[in-house]
Amino acid sequence: MSTVAAYAAPAAKAPLERTTIERRPVGEFDVLIDIKYAGICHSDIHQVQEGWGEAIFPMVPGHEIAGVVAEVGPGVTRHAVGDRVGVGCFVDSCRECGPCRAGTEQFCERGMTPTYNGLDGEGRPTYGGYSTAIVVDENYTLRIPDALPLDTAAPLLCAGITSYSPLRRWKAGPGTKVAVLGMGGLGHMGVKLAHAMGAEVTVLSQSLRKRDDGLRLGADHYYATDDPATFEELAGTFDVILSTVSAPLDFGAYLALLRPDGVLANVGAPEEPVSINLFSLIGGNKAIVGSMIGGIAETQEMLDFCAEHGIGSEIEVIGAGEIGTAYERVVASDVRYRFVIDTATI
Repeated sequence: MSTVAAYAAPAAKAPLERTTIERRPVGEFDVLIDIKYAGICHSDIHQVQEGWGEAIFPMVPGHEIAGVVAEVGPGVTRHAVGDRVGVGCFVDSCRECGPCRAGTEQFCERGMTPTYNGLDGEGRPTYGGYSTAIVVDENYTLRIPDALPLDTAAPLLCAGITSYSPLRRWKAGPGTKVAVLGMGGLGHMGVKLAHAMGAEVTVLSQSLRKRDDGLRLGADHYYATDDPATFEELAGTFDVILSTVSAPLDFGAYLALLRPDGVLANVGAPEEPVSINLFSLIGGNKAIVGSMIGGIAETQEMLDFCAEHGIGSEIEVIGAGEIGTAYERVVASDVRYRFVIDTATI
């Protein structure tokens, strides 16, 4: 075991505070990663607040991790000391079930091991990236291409893959019209990625406050959803709507913006249940789908795609002492567009 510095929530809804945690010894197929940057995801806040159900405390959040390999186990072949690597939302799975064999380890039938707020194979709590180091199996460690700065790459390990996976699955590309609903940490990545894939991109945001940003990041059009005329003008327009918001929606209003056979893909996760009139689906063979991150292979594909197209997250780098303020600003939608912790400040 090794002792490392970290920031943890000691109990539900408690402010995060500096502490130390124990990391397991480097095993045969493990890599020890010196964490350089850790992104702050809204899901960190949900879990610290127990908004998604009972959680494990003390909790060290963080599943957008970028760093450098400091040590490898004797059986490691995928990574070497000095490599630039990342860790996303999970750090293990059973590796034997159908989803694992298919490369969708996030849907492991036995339950994937989350990077934090979970239990590993030996029943020990997992602790995330708000720390100075982490030990991870080589098979769940991603390679960060040299073209990607580590600080802007960190949020790709959640926000990037969360946006990339449904856009790829529902074939965003030349000749398609994609709407990105919400212009935040996930939404701004959706805009960049859909644009790079060749789609015609429209941002749907509550107001026009971030219009200049949206157009700069690759959107072709920008509309305010608080204007009823938006829904009249855009009726029947889109092949795919990527919804990144974590608040309940009027699904009928947004389904009306889809073409026949269009898809409303949800990556935002409201804490409250939502309702829908099924006639808004039946008319036009439309679909509402959910999407949750991506498997290891797809996440690596996403990182390589971002490197090829020069895509990183728009970030604000903060010190660890600013985490509490950053959480407040995320809840208030006052960040453009992702906070990233410089872990040298922990």
